[in-house]
Amino acid sequence: MTQIKIDNVDYDLDKLSDEAKAQLISMQFCDQELQRLQAQAAAYQTARQAYAKALQAALPSPLEQARGSETLKFN
Repeated sequence: MTQIKIDNVDYDLDKLSDEAKAQLISMQFCDQELQRLQAQAAAYQTARQAYAKALQAALPSPLEQARGSETLKFN
């Protein structure tokens, strides 16, 4: 006899209707997918931060950029 609590009410899982069991299974699937997607989003955020840091390191410094924009003109 497996008990499940929904909205602070205990239910005997074996006594639930097939429809209620199907809805519960669907909810559990959604919860698992949300957890998976949240973990995936966290991994992407971490990777994005690493790419941003690498981009900053690859960009010229303001001094280097100022030197690069100076052009000499000869007559």
